[in-house]
Amino acid sequence: MSRLQIIFALYPGITHLDFTGPHQVLVRTPDVDVVVASMGGQDIAADGLIFAGLADLAALERCDVLCVPGGFGTTAAMLDAAFIAQIRRLGADARYLTSVCTGSLILAAAGFGEGKRLACHWAWRDLLLPFGAIVAEERVVRDGRLITGGGVTAGIDFALVLLAELAGEDHAKAVQLGLEYAPAPPFDAGRPESAPAGIVAAVRARMGEHGGERLAAAQTAARRVREGVPA
Repeated sequence: MSRLQIIFALYPGITHLDFTGPHQVLVRTPDVDVVVASMGGQDIAADGLIFAGLADLAALERCDVLCVPGGFGTTAAMLDAAFIAQIRRLGADARYLTSVCTGSLILAAAGFGEGKRLACHWAWRDLLLPFGAIVAEERVVRDGRLITGGGVTAGIDFALVLLAELAGEDHAKAVQLGLEYAPAPPFDAGRPESAPAGIVAAVRARMGEHGGERLAAAQTAARRVREGVPA
């Protein structure tokens, strides 16, 4: 039996938990090779950490699972024609197309979002609309071969859903137990519906500093998809 190939496609400005959370789960899939790649194998800086020794995304022939994390670097990544071309190429024949947080915007920019239900970070989910995607508010969303996680920490939940698909529910439960993943946050402030109004306003204001640029990038990327502009 051939081994499954899971590729994490990194780019400058990712949020590292979007990547490391699901990576920690998925490396425990039996008979799997997990490859972390970037354009040209370049080192990737993410919130104070440097990920090095990466594979060259363009040199990878295929994958069974493609996972794209999110982060503030999503804005530039949506418009990076070379990067989007590799996401489109690898995603074309992948068994599963997956993302965490704003990584779904990159999947959409590669042409995989139209008519699909996709999850995204709550502050940015409406940016899926220009791509013709259907905004979903669930923490993990499945639409055919697309499995997407919402905000940053949803990457762990998404990975367990995918692991159950790849290796069976009992194996996924065993990995969850081994990692002692039993969330019990000290505050009920993880979603705007439950967080205090003042906290929501402060976070929205902080996110809003990037809003105009990210909206423009999404609109440009969506126009490229509609017009079939080659990446």
